[in-house]
Amino acid sequence: MQQYRLSTKNLYRLLLANQNRTPTIIQSSDVFINHRGVDTKRTVATLLYDQLSRLNVRCFLDNKNMKPGDKLFDKINNAITNCKVGVTVFSPRYCDSYFCLHELALIMETNKKVIPIFCDIKPSQLQVVDNGTCPAKELERFRWALEEAKYTVGLTFDSLKGYAIMNTY
Repeated sequence: MQQYRLSTKNLYRLLLANQNRTPTIIQSSDVFINHRGVDTKRTVATLLYDQLSRLNVRCFLDNKNMKPGDKLFDKINNAITNCKVGVTVFSPRYCDSYFCLHELALIMETNKKVIPIFCDIKPSQLQVVDNGTCPAKELERFRWALEEAKYTVGLTFDSLKGYAIMNTY
């Protein structure tokens, strides 16, 4: 396994790979940032949003793009449907959230390019747990999406070290 220290500019290049575009023509919400707020909103999710915004990439991050009165599912589902890339920030409590798993499933179902960031968690530690509140069909959808994302080359972010490593196998 090779590891590369990944700068924000390199992540930006990765996000735009295979899109044949320049930074000046990026459309609204080209990047949807899917994350578990209690774990990552004040760290990696907002840092990613801020850094990409400085590079003129328009991102969707719930607390930055939503306002009082917005319909939660309508706004988020629309942002996912219209984005080009989904950046999924996996964290220790990610799979506890119905909303995170719903967003991930929609990103995968709409065939968006997905860039997973494993923040303080290994892919093998991620699993959907049946707590009895979600229909079986939804659980199956979430498990499929999670397995697809777990086996996508992504980044590992260590919040103690403060930087991401790209893992290639």
